[in-house]
Amino acid sequence: MKQVRHGVLSVILMWAGIGGANAAPVEEEDLALAYGDKTFVTIATGAQQPITRAPSVATVVTAEDIKAMGARDLDEVLETVPGLHVSRSTLGNSPVYVIRGIHRNTNPQVLMLVNGIPITSIFEGNRGDIWGGLPVDNIARIEVIRGPGSALYGADAFAGVINIITKSAGEIGGTQLGARGGSFDTKDAWILNGAKWGEIDVALYLGAGSTEGANSTVSADAQTGWDGLFGTNASHAPGPINNGRDLIDGQLDLAHERLRFRIGYQERENVGSGVGVAQALDPTGESYSERITSDLTYHDQNFAKDWDLKVQANYLHYKEFSDLTLFPAGAFAPFNPPDGFVDGMIGNPYKWERHYGFETSAFYTGVENHRVRTGVGYTKREIYKVRETKNFNPDFSPIGTGSQDDVTDVSDTVPFLRPHSREARYLYAQDEWNFVKDWTLTAGIRHDDYSDFGGTTNPRVALVWEAAYNVTAKLLYGTAFRAPAFTELYNINNPVQVGNPQLKPEKIRTVEAAVSWDPEPSLKLNANVFRYEMRDMIRFVATTAQNTGEQTGTGFELEATWDALKEWRLSGNYSYQRSIDEATNQDAGNAPHHHAYLRSDWRFIPGWMLTAQLNAIGERRRVAGDTRPNLDGYETVDLTASTRGARKQWDVAFSVRNLFDTDAREPSPFDMSAAQPFISIPDDIPLPGRWYLLQARYQL
Repeated sequence: MKQVRHGVLSVILMWAGIGGANAAPVEEEDLALAYGDKTFVTIATGAQQPITRAPSVATVVTAEDIKAMGARDLDEVLETVPGLHVSRSTLGNSPVYVIRGIHRNTNPQVLMLVNGIPITSIFEGNRGDIWGGLPVDNIARIEVIRGPGSALYGADAFAGVINIITKSAGEIGGTQLGARGGSFDTKDAWILNGAKWGEIDVALYLGAGSTEGANSTVSADAQTGWDGLFGTNASHAPGPINNGRDLIDGQLDLAHERLRFRIGYQERENVGSGVGVAQALDPTGESYSERITSDLTYHDQNFAKDWDLKVQANYLHYKEFSDLTLFPAGAFAPFNPPDGFVDGMIGNPYKWERHYGFETSAFYTGVENHRVRTGVGYTKREIYKVRETKNFNPDFSPIGTGSQDDVTDVSDTVPFLRPHSREARYLYAQDEWNFVKDWTLTAGIRHDDYSDFGGTTNPRVALVWEAAYNVTAKLLYGTAFRAPAFTELYNINNPVQVGNPQLKPEKIRTVEAAVSWDPEPSLKLNANVFRYEMRDMIRFVATTAQNTGEQTGTGFELEATWDALKEWRLSGNYSYQRSIDEATNQDAGNAPHHHAYLRSDWRFIPGWMLTAQLNAIGERRRVAGDTRPNLDGYETVDLTASTRGARKQWDVAFSVRNLFDTDAREPSPFDMSAAQPFISIPDDIPLPGRWYLLQARYQL
């Protein structure tokens, strides 16, 4: 593993003087002029429009919201979005974004975009197994769609779409230095610089951080179960989750007239293994990931009469290295007792990915009362290299004595996966038709053709009625698909998970109705109801990936914002969902039926604000076959006090998270089988208790 670059903070300080004389500081209240505020959204159609009239159920979180929350990481922000709950995976304690009850440990059903471009890893179909968190310091706004988005965004825009928009030069407005520290030995530092270099707008972000993680205690793990069967005493449980990580993030954004170039970098080092990849605690396991992204965009809003043209090329390089001990020293091989592992069952999978993309799209407004968007594109995604070393055979028996010295390079003999590639070509069309005063019909369709599993077509229809100056109603229908991940298609040399190249994509169709009402300027209300039907779900059945099973879900979401006083704002939301596994006619499990969030922003004296947040998660039912009692719900309270200095250069915030030290837990997978007659993490995945965070920003 690489070591953390000790010179990062020095580099940050070197950049501190750049551009300060070329740009004036920008007040948070003025940022709406540059990139729109919470009342506007772009993700619904690809063009900015009022969120009340957008043909989707969408939420926008601004930089001002993030600052008031005192948030450090993206997950803290997304937990406040109605209909979205952040659960936890057993893969490195990565987040699972549960939208409207759709829960899976690897979380491939939610598409994440950064500035409109997917960052999906082809291996699991998620954001990568070595996620390690995402700092919020360079985020201008976050736009979230609940519901299908494949008619615009293609694969994996299934349960929802999350678009992270980074800060431009104008939004930064000079140079900003920041630092934070807190519980779990958490330390971060960053610089933001927005300036002009000649005629080029330049936005620079560089940040570094580290944390030991909460290290919450797991009372029993998979090895505890094997110890009970084989009479061994190898488990590290009860013991702490291995949840530390080191982070480096950076982005350079160059804009000149109609051209824009971005290049981004994310490095995650010493990322802990959470509860263990095999759900056996692994105190020394660590992983590394590196993500390099770039895009070049030409956008001319007046390319020709009535034409708005955009041409974009993008590239992503992603690699993951893991050095893990699946089961500890002294453990017997699960399926081959009494053979044991002297130094534990060691596995070190490495993989490298490359992604290329090209898209041309255009808006045409030459037909009265119509705005037509068309687009065509091409992507190529590949795992072009794998490497694996381990001290066990494909049947999990030890190589030699199962020692560190027995670790063998099996990259050319029995690797977990061999290199594969996938190409896709797509085209789409969308028409926004204002056919009668106050009525708009948006209809769109997209066809994707894949080199490995064929084609899929996904439509959308949305009818929006501005019933009054302060009331808008919507009726929405759409479909979406999730492309099979490479681990589901091509997994080999694993007796419990075998890939199936004949898989079809998962599919979903959703019907929604929504209404927004502003009964007075100080009060805004939103409500929506939904029903979805999933089919061709991909599951491992008798060790092999299969398209099997269906799931249906119904529910509603309520939102409210009330400016009770000039100095006091209340906002919140409540979500209800019920999802059914049609094969068993039982609850799909693991997702809360009830989720409530309440936030109070109180400017109690000039220059100071106190933000209080209550997050209430309802009881989680178990999946079919899991006989454990339902997982209790929990309520957490967060407090953040923030202020600006007298000259408005300093911005300081102090936060207390989980103020009352609630014992909060997220569901662990139900993995009992004939080969494993117990649940690996029987007492679920514990979340952090009370913790503290102090952060400060200085605007030059």
